[in-house]
Parts: sequence; structure tokens; C-alpha cells
Amino acid sequence: MPLFKGSIPAIITPFRAGEIDWNAFDALVEWHVEQGSHGIVPCGTTGESPTLTPDEHKAIVERTIAIVKKRIPVIAGTGSNSTAKTIEMTQHAKKAGANAALIVTPYYNKPTQDGLYAHYKAINDAVSLPIIMYNIPGRCVIDMKNETIARLAALPHIKGLKDATNDLSRVGALREMVGDDFCQLSGEDATAPGFLAQGGHGCISVLANVAPALSARMHECWWKRDLDGFAKARGALAPLARDLFCETSPAPIKYAVSTLGFCTDEVRLPLVAASKSAREKVEAALAHAGIQPAAQSKTARHA
Repeated sequence: MPLFKGSIPAIITPFRAGEIDWNAFDALVEWHVEQGSHGIVPCGTTGESPTLTPDEHKAIVERTIAIVKKRIPVIAGTGSNSTAKTIEMTQHAKKAGANAALIVTPYYNKPTQDGLYAHYKAINDAVSLPIIMYNIPGRCVIDMKNETIARLAALPHIKGLKDATNDLSRVGALREMVGDDFCQLSGEDATAPGFLAQGGHGCISVLANVAPALSARMHECWWKRDLDGFAKARGALAPLARDLFCETSPAPIKYAVSTLGFCTDEVRLPLVAASKSAREKVEAALAHAGIQPAAQSKTARHA
């Protein structure tokens, strides 16, 4: 059986006046557990990991683990374009009690396939923590090929892949190479239903930040082969899967969560808040999914 499956939100990092809004963060983590999410990822791209300080990054991982209390898996984002830094952050995640580490392919450096293998092998050899590799060519330029993934899957701590290539044909092809126990998670909400149909196990999700229960239900319907329920949830979520990416994420999803009253929609430079047109698209997608704004002011719930 794969190590992880289902709807796993890559949680946002709420900010207020440039600092982490810890009250909002605590409430969001607890809400995701209560809403039935099957795991949680702190310090991913959706959590604006590139602009977090090392101390903030470590504090977020520790805080998530403390709030979750082992009720769902915590997959800590620990990747960077420095192998040494990635090892350091992964060692911290293990010490803090994370269930696994999500490690992105090194961005900007543009390593070869042999370089990618050497990067992940070095982490595998240094830290005895399950590793979910993260292949996202759209942000990192490089594409880790299935052959490299299969080679790495033979290592003891490489347990899965978050795939954001948008190429659904790769799921079955990789499954033939590594078997069904190797965890395959989608990194693209729009193709997550098709990813499941091709043999994938779940999704590390952006839209689950604002629709955790509905996202979890879609995956559970798939497991039970309730295809009518699956199709209903998929249809309700489809506009969110599209329009939460109408501008650079996580600006739109932060606006979406702010409408629920948890936090502000503040992002850190060089990102800026969602534009008026993006907010309108997000509001329409939320309405389509049956998600209503908070009755109180959008930033008052945990002020």
C-alpha cells in the first residue's frame, strides 16, 4: 500500500503586517483536521516557502506537528536548490516528528538527470525519513524523467512522487516501472480526478485550502467506487481548480481563504495580492462549489 493517499492540502502561511499570523495558522491547521483532510503539507510553495526565513520555516513545521497531534500525516516541505540546506531542513523535520518530507527538484541550478539522482540520494543517505519527491517543471525548469524516478525509488527512503507535469500518461507508465506501493500524488488540482483514474493515489492540493471537506469527499468517493458522488464533487470543484490559478498561486487561494474569515489575503513580495478580476473569478468559483463567505468581516475571525 502507498504511504499516503487522498486529499492533502498544501497549507497557506497566513501573514499580518509582514509577520506570520500564528492565531490564524493554528485555526487553519485544526480546521483541516476537523474537515477530514487526509494529510497536510506545511512550507510548500503554497505556503510561500521561498520567502520564509529558516527560523520561520522550522517554527511552522513544529507548530503544525504540535497541533495535528498525529491525527493525520504531516509532510513537511524541506526542499531547496541547495542539497546541503535541504538535508539540514529534512533533518529538522525528522527531529520535529514529521511523517515525511516533500522535496522539490532543485530550481535555477538546472541539474542533469544524474544530478537529480545524486541530489536525492544524498538526502536519502543522510536522513532516515520518508521522502516524497516533487517534480514541477513549470516552476523549476527541469523535468525529472520516469527513468530517474524509478532509479531513485529503489532507495530505502524514497517513497513517492508529487507530479505536477500535467502529463497523465506518466502515471501508468511509472506504475509499471515501480509498482503500486510507490506513492503517486498529483500536484495539479485540475487533473487530480484524471490522475486517480490513471492509478494515482491522491493530490497535494491548493484548492483543499478552501474546500477541504469537498476535496476529501471526492477522493473517498473514488475509493468506494461511488462514481456519481465522485462526479458531483469533481464538478463542484472544477472552477476552483481552474480559477485559483488565474494569477500566480498562492495569491488567489489566499484571497479565497480570507473570504472565510480565517486570515488576510496578504502575500510576501515579490508576489502581490490577487487583482480585482482574479478576486471576481475566485468568488464565482467559490459560489459554484457552494462555499459561502463568512458572515463576519473577511479578516475578523481570528484578528
